Amino acid sequence: MSKNKTEEALVTVQHLTRDFDVSPPWLNRVIEGKKKAILQAVSDVSFDVKKNSIYALVGESGSGKSTIGKIVVGLLSPTSGVVRVDGVDLAREADKTRLEQTRAGIQMIFQDPFASLNPRWKVKDIIEEPVTARGGDAHGLAEKLLEQVGLSAADVSKFPHEFSGGQRQRICIARALAAEPKLIVCDEPTSALDVSVQAQVLNLMSDLRERFGLTYLFISHDLTIVQHMADTIGVLYLGRLIEEAPRDELFGNPHHPYTQMLLEAAPKLDGFGREVEPPKGEIPDPINPPSGCAYHPRCPIAVERCKNERPGMEQKNKSRVACFLAE
Repeated sequence: MSKNKTEEALVTVQHLTRDFDVSPPWLNRVIEGKKKAILQAVSDVSFDVKKNSIYALVGESGSGKSTIGKIVVGLLSPTSGVVRVDGVDLAREADKTRLEQTRAGIQMIFQDPFASLNPRWKVKDIIEEPVTARGGDAHGLAEKLLEQVGLSAADVSKFPHEFSGGQRQRICIARALAAEPKLIVCDEPTSALDVSVQAQVLNLMSDLRERFGLTYLFISHDLTIVQHMADTIGVLYLGRLIEEAPRDELFGNPHHPYTQMLLEAAPKLDGFGREVEPPKGEIPDPINPPSGCAYHPRCPIAVERCKNERPGMEQKNKSRVACFLAE
């Protein structure tokens, strides 16, 4: 990565890997003669998120999107590799004051708004918690933020169960804004909402980005939403970043066969009556991933080299792609 690129990036992820031990208990392994089982959820992933931009991670379930999001906000630590937010390595920073300041500038919006809100707290307490937990003055903050996300200031005295799904997600957004963050990680923020409500929440997030200069790491499996929201898109497969490109380049000229398959399978407004060949094969077992390119068992153009060598990310026009046959 060039010096200039790193300087304008708010988030820098370098060779990120995260393993999970999914082995049976020790006694079971001894009795049954089984070995330890390690699931590699993220494997050697590198990308940058520029300031005041929206970087989207897409891929099938189990591709490692949410794991990366949790590592970026500090909920999980990497097995290897580095994640820097505003120049600070959250896993290794020795200066506690600097670490706390950086953490205060990172917030997360979760998939299920009701599950991420304390049902016993009033909305006022939920929104003000990121400020009061650090000893800050939160007088009038909840009322102000509720109005900014399209709700009423009078809603501060209500409980989460008194709101609809879309309203709850607006409360989650207000809570995220309370800490005046630089970065918001959005983990499938609209997948639990109706389509009409999705549009309202997404438009709100776009408006807030412009108003407050926010940076989003946007995690989604919905390509329609990603096309509407993202500036840059990273495509994940089995924990590996296989293609990265600006939005228009990815949708107009996808290089990797997996990206092409995803775009072909996505619903299209003008696609009534069209016949699309269903994706071939199944997602490999992440505990025993294929050798070489992880996609080669399902790839229609794979050659012998794909089975034996793992391709690195190479620049192709405006894209970065991990494929020997990308041309």
